[in-house]
Amino acid sequence: MNVYLTPSISERLSGNAYPGRGIVLGLSEDGSRAVTAYFIMGRSANSRNRVFTLRDGALYTEPFDASKVEDPSLIIYAALRKLGNRLIVTNGDQTDTVYEGLAAGKSFSEALEARCFEPDAPNLTPRISGLYTLEAEKPRYELSILKSIDPEGSDCARHTFSYPAKPGLGHFIHTYVRDGKPLPSFQGEPERVALGNDIEAFTAQLWNSLNEENRISLYVRFTRLSDGSYEDRLINRNK
Repeated sequence: MNVYLTPSISERLSGNAYPGRGIVLGLSEDGSRAVTAYFIMGRSANSRNRVFTLRDGALYTEPFDASKVEDPSLIIYAALRKLGNRLIVTNGDQTDTVYEGLAAGKSFSEALEARCFEPDAPNLTPRISGLYTLEAEKPRYELSILKSIDPEGSDCARHTFSYPAKPGLGHFIHTYVRDGKPLPSFQGEPERVALGNDIEAFTAQLWNSLNEENRISLYVRFTRLSDGSYEDRLINRNK
């Protein structure tokens, strides 16, 4: 078994109708740009009633039709924020928790000690989070998952993974292994994925790999490590 195999994102997602929400962090093949991607999916009317919007360089989830919002607590949040040379991306309002923790001098994992999985029994959806340190010489990133330790939700298991950024390599974490009742939480380490240099190609590949019925929104950002400038792409199913 070759544990260093690095398939494409489309190979990772092939045949998976519902990985839930997902984060990809890594480095472009030429080593010049930090790659960040976040997508959301949905099965219920409440979950599908969302769009991504950008304001002042931050990414937010917002209702597509405000009159149809059933429970805003788990679907409306800042998904991506920047603090200095650190980029935060998460699948919930823990984005703000990490931002405030870092600003107070805490580490990524220390900031997340205040949070646990989502209170949406029986799924007990994990909270997944990423932090990218955008340094030209030694870029690095961390991924975290907070998930229930048992079916009853009696306590929270906390896992943090730290990576030096390497050209052409990304790591992919998502909330669910696959579709199911209840939805099974992501297992194991974040998955290795191959990254290229073309933001258009990667965005299209990722969006087209998501189940057409369940995909909702996707955001991709390539940040140039030399100066912090970036280009991004945003796709919303609801327009």
